[in-house]
Amino acid sequence: MNPAATPDPPDPGGASHQEHVMTAEERAEYERLRRHAATRHRRLRQVGSSVLLLLALLLAPLAVAAAWVQDTVSDTDRYVDTVAPLASDPAVQEVVINRLTNRVVDNVDVAAVTDSLSKALQESGASPRVVAGAESLEGPLRSAVRSVVDRTITRVITGDAFQQAWEGANRRSHAAVVNMLTGQREGAVRAEGDTVQLDVGEVINEVRERLVDAGFDKAAAIPDSDRTITLFQAEELGKAQDTMRLLDILGTWLPVLTIALAALAVWTNPAHRVMVMITGIGVGVMMGVLLVALVVARRVYLDSVPPTALPTDAAAAIYDTFVRFLRDSARTLLVVAVITALVAYLYGPGRPARALRTVTDRGTTAAGRGLRHAGLRTGATGRWLTDHRAWTTGAVIAAGALALVLWNHPTVGGVVLVLGIALALVIILAILAAAAGPAGHAGERATERAAP
Repeated sequence: MNPAATPDPPDPGGASHQEHVMTAEERAEYERLRRHAATRHRRLRQVGSSVLLLLALLLAPLAVAAAWVQDTVSDTDRYVDTVAPLASDPAVQEVVINRLTNRVVDNVDVAAVTDSLSKALQESGASPRVVAGAESLEGPLRSAVRSVVDRTITRVITGDAFQQAWEGANRRSHAAVVNMLTGQREGAVRAEGDTVQLDVGEVINEVRERLVDAGFDKAAAIPDSDRTITLFQAEELGKAQDTMRLLDILGTWLPVLTIALAALAVWTNPAHRVMVMITGIGVGVMMGVLLVALVVARRVYLDSVPPTALPTDAAAAIYDTFVRFLRDSARTLLVVAVITALVAYLYGPGRPARALRTVTDRGTTAAGRGLRHAGLRTGATGRWLTDHRAWTTGAVIAAGALALVLWNHPTVGGVVLVLGIALALVIILAILAAAAGPAGHAGERATERAAP
């Protein structure tokens, strides 16, 4: 039997196995469908990323405000740091001094003193001219009493004792702020109808004791009533309290949710670097909107406070003091967003970015070559840094971001400091990589030898 004529073993599936070869038309149709599926998938990722970014940007101002409310309300030290400057603000001190002086002078019956003097002179047979002169002493006597009282109260209010008493009273009454924000009518800061008032009873008690010790017995008659200063009036105070309570509840999780949405937006987008740049720009714009909103709210607040209730300069000082940490946080995030967008751009293919990277590489290479010529070679460490440059740079950036996250309330100056340290580390690592030994720069030496 001829072995060549031996039949092939039967196919297990009952049919012979044949490899199909696609024709040119089939190959073209396959590539078209593949590109279409890839394009559709890319568009879906871009749409999903855009939706996530939009949600993150809309929540960003609320997250900052919520974190500010949560931090200021729940942290006693933070709250005391917020209100402490009011005790040394000249405008606020002037309001307290004037009101306490008026209350003391109003309780000193100067007219009764001059009437008693006039009556005594008449009974003693003094001339009508002397009696009339005694009656005319009411004005100068009232002015003298007011001058002495004002000087005594000013000494108390502008002294260190008042600032210490102010901080101590605010620390003890911190729970009252929570009560005001939740609508409960108790504590030093309370809501009364459509007004928010500050109880200065402890301050009045101390001033009253100081005046009595100074010889003004009438100061003991300062009434316990009318011991509040209206901070501001708002017709929508009830809604504001509801909003504040909501922000207090969300203060912990809303910032986390916002960061998570932004991170998902970058991760789901096919162009990660571009999305990081867009996210940075978007966050910067929203922080700018928040800063503008604070300016507008300041104007509305000042317009809502009657000058008879609180002078404009004192009202402005109170507003600026209470929102200064919120304003600082918005400014800090604005700077961080701008830096993030700028770094993402510098890693891109733009001509200015490429030019800057080229100049930086030349500078670090020249510095590394100078170290080698001076006998300072990094050897295997430098070669490892060269091979893992992207990883080391990413690690430095991640460490800087972690430092800002762990930093308790970083300021713009803190962000600039961290940025400067990160840039310095990246440059130093690049120089160390360029200072590697011969094994790391054999190609470079060969190029130098081949050059004419």
